[in-house]
Amino acid sequence: MSTDDQLQGDWAADAEAALPTERFEAEAKRILELGMEAAPSIRDRSISLFARGNTGSFLGVNTFLSTPYLEDARAVGQYDVAFLGEPLDTGTTYRAGTRFGPQALRRASALTSLYNFELGMDLSESLTMCDLGDVYVIPANIEKSFDQISQAVSHVHAAGVFPVVLGGDHSIGYPNVRGIAPQIEGNIGIIHFDRHSDTDETNMDERMHGTPFFHATNIPNAPSANLVQIGIGGWLSSRTAVAVSRERRATVITIDDIDRLGIARVVELALEVAWKGAKTVYLSFDIDSVDPAYAPGTGTPEPGGLQPREVFKLLHGVAREGLCGMEVVEVSPPYDQSDITALLGVRAVLYVLASLVGAGKLGRR
Repeated sequence: MSTDDQLQGDWAADAEAALPTERFEAEAKRILELGMEAAPSIRDRSISLFARGNTGSFLGVNTFLSTPYLEDARAVGQYDVAFLGEPLDTGTTYRAGTRFGPQALRRASALTSLYNFELGMDLSESLTMCDLGDVYVIPANIEKSFDQISQAVSHVHAAGVFPVVLGGDHSIGYPNVRGIAPQIEGNIGIIHFDRHSDTDETNMDERMHGTPFFHATNIPNAPSANLVQIGIGGWLSSRTAVAVSRERRATVITIDDIDRLGIARVVELALEVAWKGAKTVYLSFDIDSVDPAYAPGTGTPEPGGLQPREVFKLLHGVAREGLCGMEVVEVSPPYDQSDITALLGVRAVLYVLASLVGAGKLGRR
């Protein structure tokens, strides 16, 4: 078989043999100590009496990827990655329900392995991760909720930890960027996946889920010249938002552009624009950028979006130069079917983390 004919499966099988197992073994030992030994009738003595940690089953605690729940938020600096929920849907203009998004994402992640065959990577051996729980938002007051969110994300980033935000409607994009930007000595770029521009100044006279990147690009070191929007289009576009993107010279990449240019070129273009003169980049992934055939559980679905394999390749590509944080937003479980939208959101996080680890931008490889 020639080099060109080598199967990825062969490479991946060889790569698995080279992966470390120290953290897996340490975690297995910890689980047995804390969860106690199983009943005598259980032949597999690696099974504990009480489910603890990431046991690879649905029996674990309801944290994202069954990572440890960090009750003392002051200790977050001990980890590489912190997952935090932002259960807000006060910014939703039509179908509410994203306040339940963080818990849906956690639930859907319960059966997820941290090992990926094709990538030859085991995130449990590369990263230390925790779940900080949810930011205490104020459902009746979106601006106070924004203040809570900004301060929470700022705390995580200031500790040198990579924040992964589980949304929540897309209004949280603004306070998340606002929490990180003051800590960056230079400009911050934004790569934004969506079917909608989200650059209106207001929706219904307030800052809502269609407005985050109008306000985020008003932050002095988050200029619109470094804003890349991927997947925009369809029949729910706001003309006023389009006008703002045009006037501020944001880079807008449509689904047709992706078909015409190809994923590799779109990744190159996104990185070129977002990183031009910037010190870091923030990633905002709206689940409604995906065709609702694959992601029905969202507030403003728009047919004709991305397909999951395109999403994974795009996310893996744009994360390779490094990120200061990311968010997955607009997962709305009341409209989901068999958790497929939440499952897709979980995979979006995993592919980004894998890209960061593989590129040496996070944890250890």
